[in-house]
Amino acid sequence: MNHVAGAVSSLDEIRTLIGNLPGADLEAGTAAAARERVLTKPEGSLGRLEDLACWMAEWQGRHPPAISHPRTAVFAGNHGVAARGVSAYPPEVTAQMVANFVAGGAAVNQLCRLFDADLRVYELGLDRPTADFVENPAMSEQECVTAIAYGMTAVEPGIDLICLGEMGIGNTTSAAALCLALHGGTAADWTGTGTGVAGETLRRKIRIVEHAAARHRDRAGDPLGILAALGGLELAAIAGAVLAARMARVPVLLDGFACTAAAAVLHAVCPRAIDHCQVAHCSVEPGHRRLLERIDRKPLLDLAMRLGEGSGATLAIGLLQAAAACHQGMATFAEAGVSERD
Repeated sequence: MNHVAGAVSSLDEIRTLIGNLPGADLEAGTAAAARERVLTKPEGSLGRLEDLACWMAEWQGRHPPAISHPRTAVFAGNHGVAARGVSAYPPEVTAQMVANFVAGGAAVNQLCRLFDADLRVYELGLDRPTADFVENPAMSEQECVTAIAYGMTAVEPGIDLICLGEMGIGNTTSAAALCLALHGGTAADWTGTGTGVAGETLRRKIRIVEHAAARHRDRAGDPLGILAALGGLELAAIAGAVLAARMARVPVLLDGFACTAAAAVLHAVCPRAIDHCQVAHCSVEPGHRRLLERIDRKPLLDLAMRLGEGSGATLAIGLLQAAAACHQGMATFAEAGVSERD
């Protein structure tokens, strides 16, 4: 996979890569569906857990599916637009929270310990924020490509599930601008409180999203160009990790609004590009629920979370572990001597 990452040197090459992504392993999916039908339960009685077992088999390319080496990858980047006061916290909090992740003091650390997930934190030039996208593109094409390629390196051999998350003051502003440029509507449709802004600060944030999307309207119809103009280094890296996971047959759990917005860029290029992804939870950010409708995804959890840092994605590991355990460990009707329905 590092070879693939090193080979990507332009957005055109990434467009080509998206057009040639491998599909699901239908043989593994068929085997999983066949087993689900003969387990000691009424068919469909485990609901989405049954669907998740089949989905994991298809995208791991094996049956039965298993979650034994999950990874949580948190990408951290700073946004030039943060200098306009769109967050309740100053930009230096990004680096401070990265230090907290390393020290083990964040929520995601506790969740990774609980589910025995390997936590990796990827810093993307925290001392060099993206440009203020109200005035200029956030990233040059080369900066965007480099971030995408860096994100690809998070998918290493041996992991069988990757949970993606982010840390970056200003990234809900970036996510809202991306969604507005990709899907239309109004800035108010996509812009929420983020870290807890309200009143005039929230109104200013909405105006900034509106102005930024208008400033770069010449990129309409070019999702990767929109990512470079309105995204962040950490969001581009998430897109890269999603692509690398697809190539390596590793299922993906996406975290909240910003993370899903990054994946939605790939969906806008090719809707099937994120079929190997599940959205772990629905954030309270109003744009997230709207975005999930646009990309036709149903979240696994809806717990009014809005923390980011991969917390919701890591929490959902438990659901996938439960789905895999029931699928593999339950007895069949024949094994248990239980009569099947007439």
